[in-house]
Amino acid sequence: MSEAMQDAPRKTREDREIIMPSKQLAQKMGLGEIAFNPDSLLAKYRAERDRRIRPDGNEQYQQPKGDFSHFLEDPYVEPDFTREPLFDEVEVVVIGGGFGGLLAGARLREAGVKSLRMIEKGGDFGGTWYWNRYPGAACDIEAYIYLPLLEELNYIPRRRYTDAPEMMAHSQAIARKYDLYENACLQTEITGMEWDDKDGKWIISTNRGDRMKSRFVVMSNGPLHRPKLPGIPGIDDYNGHTFHTSRWDYHYTGGDPTGNLTGLKDKRVGIIGTGATAVQCIPHLGASAKHLYVFQRTPSSVDVRNDHPTDPEWAASLKPGWQKERLENFNILVTGGYAEKDLVNDGWTEIIRNFLVKVGQGDGKGASRSELLAFTELLDYQKMEGVRARVDSIVKDKATAEALKPYYRQFCKRPCFHDEYLPTFNRPNVTLVDTRGQGVDGITEKGVVFDGVEYEVDCLIFATGFEVGTEYTRRSGYDLTGRDGVTLSEKWAKGVSTFHGLLTRGFPNCFIMGTLQSGFTANFPHALDHNAKHLSYIIKKLRESNAKTVETTQQAEDDWVHVIIRKAKLGLRFYSECTPGYYNNEGRPGERSGQNGQYGGSSEVFFKIIQEWCDDGTMRGLEIS
Repeated sequence: MSEAMQDAPRKTREDREIIMPSKQLAQKMGLGEIAFNPDSLLAKYRAERDRRIRPDGNEQYQQPKGDFSHFLEDPYVEPDFTREPLFDEVEVVVIGGGFGGLLAGARLREAGVKSLRMIEKGGDFGGTWYWNRYPGAACDIEAYIYLPLLEELNYIPRRRYTDAPEMMAHSQAIARKYDLYENACLQTEITGMEWDDKDGKWIISTNRGDRMKSRFVVMSNGPLHRPKLPGIPGIDDYNGHTFHTSRWDYHYTGGDPTGNLTGLKDKRVGIIGTGATAVQCIPHLGASAKHLYVFQRTPSSVDVRNDHPTDPEWAASLKPGWQKERLENFNILVTGGYAEKDLVNDGWTEIIRNFLVKVGQGDGKGASRSELLAFTELLDYQKMEGVRARVDSIVKDKATAEALKPYYRQFCKRPCFHDEYLPTFNRPNVTLVDTRGQGVDGITEKGVVFDGVEYEVDCLIFATGFEVGTEYTRRSGYDLTGRDGVTLSEKWAKGVSTFHGLLTRGFPNCFIMGTLQSGFTANFPHALDHNAKHLSYIIKKLRESNAKTVETTQQAEDDWVHVIIRKAKLGLRFYSECTPGYYNNEGRPGERSGQNGQYGGSSEVFFKIIQEWCDDGTMRGLEIS
């Protein structure tokens, strides 16, 4: 049996026992009398989920093409950029200039790779933080662990939750430190890749007429760069101004990422979407627009942000290795592990922190594994009751407050942390149009329609996020042809198939960075760095042995897919009870979405698997020639 097959212990009868949260369990575990009824909350959660499930799933969104192709354009560069096409050869091409590509470039440089080319469709490095320049854009993970390579650059962020301009500046600083601007192709999109088996190289075509060669390719396309649009009837009919939050139009709104949107003072503005992006930009829209209509399908969970400038004395006290320690401490806690201290101590770690306190006090002594899982769910209910109570304490209109309350578990959707979002709905010029989970009915020439009412707006903003659950090649914007003329889209037509999420058979020397069949954590750059270290380790070993090609064996790939499917089933109950979103394939979790998702165990376990694989040194599961 392979290492991958041995990954998880066998289930015991106790593991299969399902214990539901209850007032009796709360008493047993030391919570005392709870002010909520778990049975009633579960019924409410399910009812809210059910009315949001749509039969079209991900197909409810449309691609930004045709009349909407301008939503993909780069508004941050001078138009009419041209350059001579390239027909040269490099050792490694890294596709993508976000944190993933930057980390890959940095780790490859550390591994001794000199002939390296970065290809990025934007005008500069930054990825998500190149495209997202909307007012209020900032990280929702503490900057001291979110921004990668802080110690390597000897840099400390200005604030606990830094803003988009600082994150883009940090991206540029990484690129400068590791000489990633050298030989880079910016404002360049991949149009296709073909494997030349005789030459042992990839032939890469781009929209600039390039047809370059590379021995290795690293695809770090990133999940948050291709905007998606809602398939709302009449969306083609609207005659007002429109843009997507990832392509913010400051020529129209005025202002800059800090706000002050003076161009909206006489404008009626509508925004569709109330996810993480909307939570950050809506306060600025509400402060500037003549009137703002917020069209909501599902409310976000919005907790206290507690942002503050970096304490210089704290920064001066940090010892070498501080970021790695802080990264690992946070990740252990958010994945349900044990740590003596909570170094980050934020809303992400609160539930498990409370759990460990209670268990440490002896309340969990003698409890079964199923009881402990149910107890964690109770703490989640308690946490979300607090989030909903916060809405009541801030929003004055009772109907608006009720509509803004999230009825789902905290990690069913990405939780938000903001101190100005909820107070915005107390403004007389801000109207929440709650669609009760259904979405708006349509769009007309003048505005947006819901429940028989037309809301006329001069500008309509789409805060509808990015393509996440669609096919990999669709999100990437290109397909690649591997050995024997098989394309990646053909190979993955019935489901993603990889070894460690990094390599897929039939596509030699091609490394995939991201969450597909790989580790996932809320602090995404942390997982990307593990990807980068893993692939740079393999490439370094190949260079040392003068090997020509590497790919996974069929057995290793099959075994890993088996693990992914089996692990996905562990979270099936949780995600099936969640409100629809990209975390659960728009309310349709199942084997295919599980196979096309991340490693279903904790990211800590995944990181241990790949570290032990590297430490073994034998390159098990790979064919090297």
